[in-house]
Amino acid sequence: MPALGVHAALGALKASGTSLPGPGPEELTAALGYLKPRDIGQIEQAYEVARAAHSGQYRQSGEPYITHPLAVAKILAEWHLDAQALMAALLHDVVEDTPTTKSEIAKTFGKAVAELVDGVSKIDRIEFATLQHAQAENFRKMLLAMARDVRVILIKLADRLHNMRTLEAVPLEKQERIARETLDIYAPIANRLGLISLYYELEDLGFHYLHPTRFRVLEKALKKARGNRRDAVGRIQEAIQERLKEFKVDAQVTGREKHISSIYKKMQEKNISFSEVFDIYGFRIIVPDVPGCYLAMGALHTFYKPIPGKFKDYIAIPKANGYQSLHTTLFGPYGMPIEIQIRTQEMHKVAEAGVASHWIYKSAEGDSKDVQLKTHQWLQSLLEIQSESGDALEFLEHIKVDLFPDEVYVFSPKGKIFALPKGATPIDFSYSVHTDVGNHCVAAKVDGEPVPLGTILRNGNRIEIVTDPQARPNPAWLSYVATGKARSHIRHYLKTMQLQESAEVGELLLVQALRSLKANPDEIGEAHWMRFFKGDAAKSREEVLADIGLGKRLAVVVAKKLLSIAEPSPDGEHRLDSITIRGTEGLAGQFAPCCRPIPGDPIIAQIKKGQGLVVHTHDCPAIHPFHFDPEKWVDVQWDPSADRLFDVNVRLVAQNHRGVLARLAAEVSEADSNIDHIETEQRASPAYTTVVFTIQVKNRMHLAHVFRRLRRIPEVVRISRLKKKTS
Repeated sequence: MPALGVHAALGALKASGTSLPGPGPEELTAALGYLKPRDIGQIEQAYEVARAAHSGQYRQSGEPYITHPLAVAKILAEWHLDAQALMAALLHDVVEDTPTTKSEIAKTFGKAVAELVDGVSKIDRIEFATLQHAQAENFRKMLLAMARDVRVILIKLADRLHNMRTLEAVPLEKQERIARETLDIYAPIANRLGLISLYYELEDLGFHYLHPTRFRVLEKALKKARGNRRDAVGRIQEAIQERLKEFKVDAQVTGREKHISSIYKKMQEKNISFSEVFDIYGFRIIVPDVPGCYLAMGALHTFYKPIPGKFKDYIAIPKANGYQSLHTTLFGPYGMPIEIQIRTQEMHKVAEAGVASHWIYKSAEGDSKDVQLKTHQWLQSLLEIQSESGDALEFLEHIKVDLFPDEVYVFSPKGKIFALPKGATPIDFSYSVHTDVGNHCVAAKVDGEPVPLGTILRNGNRIEIVTDPQARPNPAWLSYVATGKARSHIRHYLKTMQLQESAEVGELLLVQALRSLKANPDEIGEAHWMRFFKGDAAKSREEVLADIGLGKRLAVVVAKKLLSIAEPSPDGEHRLDSITIRGTEGLAGQFAPCCRPIPGDPIIAQIKKGQGLVVHTHDCPAIHPFHFDPEKWVDVQWDPSADRLFDVNVRLVAQNHRGVLARLAAEVSEADSNIDHIETEQRASPAYTTVVFTIQVKNRMHLAHVFRRLRRIPEVVRISRLKKKTS
């Protein structure tokens, strides 16, 4: 289709007899006076593309579909948004409803416009009605967090506003759903962004379609009250103007009527009838500067008596959305309470346009930052501002929105939304679903793709957790979970597992102690344990055994206490069982870092309080022969099937030649080992270098093989296993 231009297109439509009940192209063009001619040309081109794409499509009201994107663009033009936002508004339904693709839009109008259209389309695809009403706040936050550019939200709000203005053509059941969605989701977003006028209009429209009868009754009552009080309101307005002139305050005074939805909310909250709502009228006073605000307030407080507790200073302390005004309520004539708002023209623009006021202001380059700070201090904490200089349009180009920088919002497979802290992983998500899901998590899928459990989640991800009843939490999870809930459940599970393993070790130690005392462990029954508990703080056998395993109790002491109840076994000596060490205990046992035992070493274990079994080699320097307490040491042996790598400390002295360290590393690697840590000691002679390193081996034979390979290096003078003495 040939390019026609906005006015030519309008002529063609009129010639065909087609009417445009909504705003026509000429109304949009008339509203674009704040833009450059080149920008207007691009918008006309976007209109042509949208008109061609939607050709033959009609709204439920019977209007040509193009009237809808035109109306949305007109609303954004009233907010003075930039050309990219207006082009995206004209094209926002093209990708969704026509064969036109995002890449085609990007090629013709640029990547930024395509991204805006795509962002609006993503929001359109979310089905709010399928989810619980209680999730409304999470939806609002998720929408804001998903929109990386604030213009996406502004386009969507304008889109919703026009849909609400034309909702009459929609079937009744759909009217109710859209109205509730507007009140739950979009009106609060408008309020959060400081778009106060839009907020009230969406509230009124939502109330109108959700409760049509109540709306009509209140509307009729308001019209009647308006007629009865018109004269009184006019006289009060004149009196206020005269009073401000006396105080030499240059001010514009306008009367304002409360919105029907606001009146209804007040009636509900205070449980009163319409006749008891006196403050349906208020007055807005606009003055040149901030001192004028306080001067005007002083003039009125000396004219009418202020109602105590009804004064709010939002100038000194602005609302979170940037709103600033002085609010006060006065006792007026005829006993009528008068609500007063006092603000500057700049504050009024912010109150009316909210976040869109960034594009309304056309400040000089030098003070654009100042305007930004004055109009929206809340952006300091809510927005990532990538550019702090330039005019308002440059600021727009670089504004990237993350209204909730510390939270991400993700979906479960069934569509439920979960709010998680920034940096959360699938593990955090699994524990937020249910503790058992987290404890048995083995894998995760994000948007249908398998991902590592440590993957950082992003807004809008759909998470699926794969579980296994035999799985259990991994201690490594603690290093990357972001939620306190996940962390506490992982620690609780690991602690429980540690107690179970410690109880198993404790039982072996107790059996060994009983046999060393020539007693038969099988003869210690429930009756003996019950008598044991009478004089003890422990409440269960498992608790006593866990304490033994963790070194909090001595097995010999517990055994002697039980034997004071039981008779010794008559069959004489019993063989002392050795505890078998597999090397995989982890929670209830550990290897001493001083000697680092490996399979093949003669070993002995010490019962250490709070640590359980600590395994040493027989010749470890940490074992003091003169202070050796047999009751604190346990005979242990290696399991022949132990199959894992163990750390060994090695000291090596070599001639100080170039490339020696590289050859050492190569030989260790060739021997199927690995260097875990390496450091050099201070040299007594510059001719030699002493290297201390930790290597990983399977057993003593593997270590001997590594040593043989290292001794083949000509520069190696001495090599030995290092055992450190500890205090």
